[in-house]
Amino acid sequence: MHLEQLRDHCLAKPAVTESFPFDEDTLVFKVAGKMFAVIGIDRLPPRVALKCNPERAIELRERYDAVEGAYHFNKSHWNDVGLRGDVPAEVVRELVDHSYDLVVAGLTTRARREHGVD
Repeated sequence: MHLEQLRDHCLAKPAVTESFPFDEDTLVFKVAGKMFAVIGIDRLPPRVALKCNPERAIELRERYDAVEGAYHFNKSHWNDVGLRGDVPAEVVRELVDHSYDLVVAGLTTRARREHGVD
């Protein structure tokens, strides 16, 4: 999967914003102000950090060489996924959706309503 395809997929979701809150090389996608995808755009090959159910995170790390615990994140809840590795593009898209859904599920009912993600 190419970086632009990943970016387009993230931005197609409701209430998503993109920004560079940490530095000019770290692209962050948020839903209702909460991070669900983080890309170090200067890294080669490109990788994306995605939130993940802890049990599934372990399963993915065992199945794919390009999936590991995300650097600088709680490794129980975040995976780092290589975009040019052995993870098929459709699986990367599904993992983005999973991360987004986990973050939305953690929002208050009021926040979901305010941002149109309920």
